[in-house]
Amino acid sequence: MKLAFIGLGVMGSPMAGHLAAAGHQVTVYNRTAAKAQAWAAKHGGKTGATPAEAAAGAEIVFTCVGNDDDVRAVVLGDQGALAGMARGGILVDHTTASAELARELDRAAKGRGLGFLDAPVSGGQAGAESGKLTVMVGGDEASFTRAEPVMAHYGRAVTLMGPPGNGQLTKMVNQILIAGLVQALSEGLNFAVRAGLDARKVADVVAKGAAQSWQLENRYQTMLDGKFDFGFAVDWMRKDLAICLAEARRNKSALPVTALVDQFYERVQERGGARWDTSSLIHLLTKP
Repeated sequence: MKLAFIGLGVMGSPMAGHLAAAGHQVTVYNRTAAKAQAWAAKHGGKTGATPAEAAAGAEIVFTCVGNDDDVRAVVLGDQGALAGMARGGILVDHTTASAELARELDRAAKGRGLGFLDAPVSGGQAGAESGKLTVMVGGDEASFTRAEPVMAHYGRAVTLMGPPGNGQLTKMVNQILIAGLVQALSEGLNFAVRAGLDARKVADVVAKGAAQSWQLENRYQTMLDGKFDFGFAVDWMRKDLAICLAEARRNKSALPVTALVDQFYERVQERGGARWDTSSLIHLLTKP
C-alpha cells in the first residue's frame, strides 16, 4: 500500500520502519527535516516537505506527534495532512491526545470524504521497536477493517474500542492504571529495603503471586538501582495525566490516586527528572 507517516520520534520512527520492512511504500514527514531524510536513507522511503505533500495519494496516513496542538498543526490547514489526502483515504492518529480532539478530527475527515481512527498505543519505545505495541482504536468499523492489517505490523494487539474518541479514552484508563501501579511498586520496594529484606528476592517472589504486573517484572531492578534513563518520560506522563484529569472532570469520575501521583511527578520534575522515566517515583522515597 501507499502510506504516509508523520512524526518520527522514538515511537513513530520504528513504527514507520516496520511498515517499510513489510513492503509498503512509505513517505514520511517530520518537523525536523533531517530526521525524515535519515529515516528515508535507512528504510528506502520518501520524504515530504509538508504533511500535505507526504500524504498526497496515500491510502492511509499515520500521525504520531506530541499533543493536541501538535496534531492540529500537522493535520489541519492548507499544508496539513487532510489537505493532501484523496477521498477514501484514512487518517490514523497514534498520538496520545484528548478524546475531544479525536472527535474534532473525525468531523474534519468526514467533511473531506475520509475515514479517521484515533489509535493511541501502549508499550513504549521497546514495544515500538519490537513491533509489539498494544493499539487502542476508536472509529468506524469499515475504516478499522482496512487499517487493522497494516497496524498489525507493529501492534501485537489492535482492538476497536468503539466510536471516535474511545481509543483515547481507553488509553486514559491505561495511564490511570500505570500511575497507581508505579506508585505502589515504589512504596513496596522502598518498604522492603527499609525493612532489611532482600528487595530483589522479594520482587521475584511476589511477581509469582497476585501482585504480579508488567511494571513489577520489568522495572523493579532498575528502580532499586536508581536508574531512570529509559522508558516513558515524566514530562510525557504528566501530559497524559492532565488529559485524564480533564476528562474526569467532564465525566465526573473520581481520580484521587491519579491526582496525587500527578503531584508526585511534578516533584520529580522539580528535582530535574523531567526526562527520567516514570519509574522514577521511587526517587522521592529513597532520596526524600
